[in-house]
Amino acid sequence: MATITLQGNPLQTIGELPEIGNQAPNFELVKGDLSPAKLSDYSGKRVVLNIFPSIDTGTCAASVRQFNKNAASLKNTNVLCVSRDLPFAQSRFCGAEGIENVACLSDFKTGALGKDYGLEITNGPLESLHSRAIVVIDEKGKVIHTEQVAEIVDEPNYEAVLSILG
Repeated sequence: MATITLQGNPLQTIGELPEIGNQAPNFELVKGDLSPAKLSDYSGKRVVLNIFPSIDTGTCAASVRQFNKNAASLKNTNVLCVSRDLPFAQSRFCGAEGIENVACLSDFKTGALGKDYGLEITNGPLESLHSRAIVVIDEKGKVIHTEQVAEIVDEPNYEAVLSILG
């Protein structure tokens, strides 16, 4: 279990992020058109999981915008922005913001990604949502970088992700 904070107030997650060098846990998320998206769909490509509580908050929206900007220059890489928001809310945001270089995926059905990746929040006002985290997966499905953002209102370290992806 990881301890994070929300404006300085401690929260707990269900576990720890996957370890670097391990195979990334598979997932099944929901696209905007309600079709499934699985990790195996991205086999042979690098994957950046930008995970956050809700696209309807300032920091979460900022991370989607920043990764959308950065993703245009990343070769053989898919950036997946994941929350428990309904796919309709994610699609509305992406349409209004002109987001085209990243995919927004929802874990609304079961929250399984949050559980399997150890980032579901277990207490406080954000209970059952996902903590802010980054997981980078290589072409073979191995975890090559993780970041559990310690203060949930802070943005992730974009530079660390970009440097890992070269």
